[in-house]
Amino acid sequence: MEEGSMSLLSRPARVALVAGGVGLALAVTACGSATPGTSAAGGSGTSADCAPFTQFGKHDGKKVSIYSPIRDVEADLFQQAWAPFEKCTGMKITYEGTGEFEAQIQVRSDGGNPPDLAFFPQPGLLERFAGAGRIKPAPAEVKKLAEQNWSADWVEYGTVDGTFYAAPLGASVKSFVWYSPGMFKEKGWAVPTTWDELMKLSETIAAAGIKPWCAGIESGEATGWPATDWIEDVLLRELGPQGYDDWVAHKIPFNDPKVVAAVDRVGAILKNDNFVNGGYGPVKSIASTAFQEGGVPITEGRCALHRQASFYANFWPEGTEVAEDGDVFAFYLPGNDPAEKPVLGAGEFVAAFADRPEVQAVQAYLATGDFANARMKLATYVSANKGVDIGNAQNPIDKLSIQMLQDPDTVFRFDGSDLMPAAVGAGAFWKGMTDWINGKETKETLDFIEASWPKS
Repeated sequence: MEEGSMSLLSRPARVALVAGGVGLALAVTACGSATPGTSAAGGSGTSADCAPFTQFGKHDGKKVSIYSPIRDVEADLFQQAWAPFEKCTGMKITYEGTGEFEAQIQVRSDGGNPPDLAFFPQPGLLERFAGAGRIKPAPAEVKKLAEQNWSADWVEYGTVDGTFYAAPLGASVKSFVWYSPGMFKEKGWAVPTTWDELMKLSETIAAAGIKPWCAGIESGEATGWPATDWIEDVLLRELGPQGYDDWVAHKIPFNDPKVVAAVDRVGAILKNDNFVNGGYGPVKSIASTAFQEGGVPITEGRCALHRQASFYANFWPEGTEVAEDGDVFAFYLPGNDPAEKPVLGAGEFVAAFADRPEVQAVQAYLATGDFANARMKLATYVSANKGVDIGNAQNPIDKLSIQMLQDPDTVFRFDGSDLMPAAVGAGAFWKGMTDWINGKETKETLDFIEASWPKS
């Protein structure tokens, strides 16, 4: 079954995301700005407050459970964003975020205790569940909303063998390097525009007595994924978009000399004791440092650079200003040619294990541009939804990310490990890169990952 994930890989080189088209005109802020009253049926808000939500029906006393890899602060923000929807429809959404999503969603499904909805961060894992008949095809209204609010490429990520299962939710741009504008100004460092400049900058920072890079790849059962992002970003630059697609589709083996060279290029940073791990310790400390904490030493002056996605804006210490002249900001991870700027990104997809009316109502609401805008108004958040109003972005990195996603000239590629068969992308690749950080040689690591690829 897992070989079937190759059907996800036949897509154009460009993702053209054109702004506009809000979808269902849900006045989320109107409902959220007041405290809904209580109807005689119990739980629902007043008709004035809740008029925007009438199309989703009344579900008084019903419960819908959501299981997700999104946790901590981001989880709280999701629950705040859909609170008006809950009050106005009369239902209760129970949310559980976990750092062991990839393993535990399988355990729960096998044990007959799946959630109603799950936020899948890997299309490859989504396909495995669809192929096993564990998740339900999306209802027609959800498919209509997805086709209205996302590009065809994003809709394809939630489609398995011609059947649409899951609408996209959030998105992230991964091709960023975070830094301290103040530190750069004080030291006279310039933002690099090529890989060679990035390496020279790293050497300059190290010579100044500061570890240039800090990193963390610990993430519970998903430990290792931040290291795979590094590899994917560099391979996208080294192989080009088509070569990257060939690698994701296993037309280029994991242990191909070109992949070995790209991993060693990353190793020149992550496995170099002169360059890492600022604020935490030697190279091996990367494997035990939580990804949420990976960049924090930048705010303490103990590190200068941290490669991590746009969503990392949520993980800086409270009070940290994210701005071009603020405490932290980010620049595009450069490649060999400053004129070529492919973008690596990812996102989540909302799949259902149940098809009760209240579950489908939640699916539909989450697929609207208005939910994305409601979430964006609370704090940093990025979505590839065409209905997103860039004016709602809470910081310059979110705005930059949305501009990238909406630019028809952007060459976008989805996170490769998320597209691969789950045994590889969410298994051997994560484990292999963790072992690599802990000292295993590159070729041995890539041979191990290559051997995990399902046989035809």
